[in-house]
Amino acid sequence: MGIRTGQQYLDKLNSMTPHVVINGEVVSEKIAEHPAFRNNARTYAKLFDMQHDPKYQEALTYTSPTTGDLVNASFLVPRTIEDLEKRRKAISTWAEYSNGFLGRSGDYMNSSLTALSTAKKFFAKADPVFGERIERYYEYARENDLLATHTLIPPQVNRSVSGTEQLGGQLAARVTEEREDGIIINGARMLATIAPIADELLVFPSTVLRGTPEDAPYSYAFALPNDTPGMRYLCRSSLYNNGSFHDEPLASRFEEMDAVVIFEDVFVPNERIFMLGRPDLCNAWYAETGAGALMTHQVVTRTIAKSTFYLGLASELAASIGIDGFQHIQEDIAELIVDVEIGKALIRASEADAELSEDGVMLPHWTTLNAARNWYPKMAQRFPQIIRKFSASGLMALPGEADVNSEAREDIEKYLQGKTVTGPERVRLFKLALDASISGFSGRESLYEYFFFGDPVRMAGALVNSYDREPARARVRELLTREGF
Repeated sequence: MGIRTGQQYLDKLNSMTPHVVINGEVVSEKIAEHPAFRNNARTYAKLFDMQHDPKYQEALTYTSPTTGDLVNASFLVPRTIEDLEKRRKAISTWAEYSNGFLGRSGDYMNSSLTALSTAKKFFAKADPVFGERIERYYEYARENDLLATHTLIPPQVNRSVSGTEQLGGQLAARVTEEREDGIIINGARMLATIAPIADELLVFPSTVLRGTPEDAPYSYAFALPNDTPGMRYLCRSSLYNNGSFHDEPLASRFEEMDAVVIFEDVFVPNERIFMLGRPDLCNAWYAETGAGALMTHQVVTRTIAKSTFYLGLASELAASIGIDGFQHIQEDIAELIVDVEIGKALIRASEADAELSEDGVMLPHWTTLNAARNWYPKMAQRFPQIIRKFSASGLMALPGEADVNSEAREDIEKYLQGKTVTGPERVRLFKLALDASISGFSGRESLYEYFFFGDPVRMAGALVNSYDREPARARVRELLTREGF
């Protein structure tokens, strides 16, 4: 089949029967028509449609090696640096459309599957059949243009013990029965972003396991259709308040639902099990397969688009009310420029220093990407701060779209105009600033980016422990013992 259209995606979504709980309501049919999911589903449909648009098709697709159909370029196995660049251009195309606000666009998990499909030596450490299964699943996802998401960690209950120990081991999703034809899963996991509007849920390793026999039931990797019997999604309340594109320009398009996944006697057939009972290999899942590298390559590409959006928004705000000549404003704009250029430099450096894996995959340089994923979550917290600073009380003096189109328009034209924009134009611009800096949507975005890869403190510790600092230390020791010049 190859690339889908947006309508094909929506039709598939509406034909599924997931168990989704939101605001006390159970939604199990026509999920793409529900107010909490409708707009975001149509934004995702737009991404699918872009694959068919002559303006974007060359960037977004390549020819399937098995069918000859066009498929999404995020499924391209990179064998050369040029392939990595091809992947980045495809990822950038979607990211620039969403301005980086879609954290779970299909190319994220597609990148993971692409790397995993090639990692034969890794899977052979357990059983070659796992590698064969995930390669078949990758091809299935590629040829059917599936939208997949994943679920990460056990629910937060008692953080003083490991996830596998919470509630006596009965809380986290775990294997409760192994059968000849598959396994039974019980328990819960979070955080499944966009799960209600995805085709598939990937339940991959995340939390580091201790490697004891007690951890074996929590050691697995598998994939399930979104409406698998026994699987329930418990959603948070929507951060989109049903406003117009004018009044909620970001939330109305890009509000990605987050959900806790509950498994109650869920059956996973053998062909969809990609790892089982090996805590050591689950802990090495992302590092040794290359999945972490390709996923982070996607993330850094996306966040460049987001940084660029905030640079553009800050610049538009400053010009609109005539503050762009002040030095303290220029200092903040310069900070945003630096952020954009650092992101671009890091992604290109990761490609320039890419190396072939043992399986012949050209992987971007991990140390550079690791630095990027440690830098961005904290730096991005400045974005809404700068927008609030530039907008100030203007964020609290905003009539809505209905007012702009009412008898109040004359007052809006006169009293809310800016230096370079009309009153209605200024209202619309500042509505965007509000949604990017102080709305519930923007608060979720800040939290999402801060913890995207996990606790930044733990990530920093992992970076320190994995980085080869010996050459730098050796230079210091050499200088200390150098005689004269």
